[in-house]
Amino acid sequence: MSINNPETTKRPHVLFITVDQWPGHLFGFAGNRFIETPTIDNLARSGVHFPNAWSPCPICIPARRTIMTGTTSRKHGDRIFQPALPMPDMPTLAGTFARAGYQTSATGKLHVYPTRDRIGFEEAFIAEEGRSHLGGVDDYEIYLAENGFAGQQFMHGMSNNEYSWRTWHLDEKLHVTNWITQTAAKNIRRRDPTRPAFWYVSYTQPHPPIVPLGSYFDRYRQRNIDGPQLSEWSQAADLPYALAMNQQLKPPLPPEQYDDMRRAFYAQCTHIDHQIRLLIGSLREEGILDDTIIVFTSDHGDMLGDHGMYAKRYFYQGSAQIPMIVVDRAGSKRIQPGSSDKRLVGLQDIMPTLLTLCDISVPESCDGIPMTGEHQRSTFYGESLEGPLASRMLTDGHFKLLWYPAGNHFQLFDLENDPGEQHDLSRHDALRDVLGQLKQQLLQELYGSDLPWVRDGIFTGCESPELIPPVNRGLSGQRGIHFPPLATSSDPGQVVGFG
Repeated sequence: MSINNPETTKRPHVLFITVDQWPGHLFGFAGNRFIETPTIDNLARSGVHFPNAWSPCPICIPARRTIMTGTTSRKHGDRIFQPALPMPDMPTLAGTFARAGYQTSATGKLHVYPTRDRIGFEEAFIAEEGRSHLGGVDDYEIYLAENGFAGQQFMHGMSNNEYSWRTWHLDEKLHVTNWITQTAAKNIRRRDPTRPAFWYVSYTQPHPPIVPLGSYFDRYRQRNIDGPQLSEWSQAADLPYALAMNQQLKPPLPPEQYDDMRRAFYAQCTHIDHQIRLLIGSLREEGILDDTIIVFTSDHGDMLGDHGMYAKRYFYQGSAQIPMIVVDRAGSKRIQPGSSDKRLVGLQDIMPTLLTLCDISVPESCDGIPMTGEHQRSTFYGESLEGPLASRMLTDGHFKLLWYPAGNHFQLFDLENDPGEQHDLSRHDALRDVLGQLKQQLLQELYGSDLPWVRDGIFTGCESPELIPPVNRGLSGQRGIHFPPLATSSDPGQVVGFG
């Protein structure tokens, strides 16, 4: 389609906002009374919220490959976290919009390889959390250098995958959240007025390092804070190997330290929420807010101590349930403002949803389903890792089945009556049929290295390795001083930290 086609200019603009490692339940609109998210709450009132939204592989790189291709791990090729795996040869979200005549830009975290691969975007202004050693110049680190703070992004001393925290060590204007907002807002101002625009804005936080602005931590300092979800099953002697390893790697924090960590995490969230107001304000002042579709989501969540675990990779609510809000252009009848749609959706559905809302053909490669259409899935499948640390999930929205192949361990949760997943019902006789039905449906989803764990239609799993507490010499991917610039990594595929 020609970019000068009059039909192109009638299409809506798109503002697609992602955050990193923000659980779906940590919002005011989701019923959490401890966190302040007024801007995102207003987005939910302006559009539709999907409470049953999932990250099909709750790990950074696989999740982002799903977002950008509209496909799941089985097709895009990663359910592990492979830093040096190029984007698959298939249509991307950005490339499809660009071919339809849209100007496309990305600001913030792309998490692709090579790091400067634009994956279809016409422009990319990246903040990759210190990954310039993978051979790509980081625009945020350039910005720090131009302001006299070359290499000082990580002088706060906090790790990208741990739960120590402190307030931000530089001026507020130098914080990565502010830089992402300022850069994205600038791109809104400098758009081509003859073409519709697709802006992808990808905030790197609240993913650790946990370094909130002091002013945002102060607003939470004197408040009571909610604690982690607790359960008997998470303290059992026969805990699945994958979960026991997480508990060993990240020991529990003392109560006072835990509460302040959670306050600091919430402070980062509220900071992002307030910065999103500036993007909305830029659209409003440009006179294009009513003609802009807005989507807000996260690549995955964070356990934040729930059931004794931290970070992602697991299919409990804190890690795998994500926020999903879709706001259509003003006056549209396709979405009822302030509504909630309980259908099962995932990150793979964003690409076909946005393309459909903009009247652009969805590539045949997409696995996802438009979230605004009549077609809905009856179950949702998730997968994470391979080998002894693997886990698989299947949910029908009411019950959720988890399978840990190491030890052939199953769990069953009633999400409607036990959203905190405090009670494992896998051994309840009254739910034997439910368990059996979900197992049979899960069998249909397995492929590749999963298949030796099944014999004659029966789950057999594999033997659990000896549980040896890991030695965390690298502080879960601790960064150093980034000036002088880092040499290119001799092994770009080496995993540091936990994604």
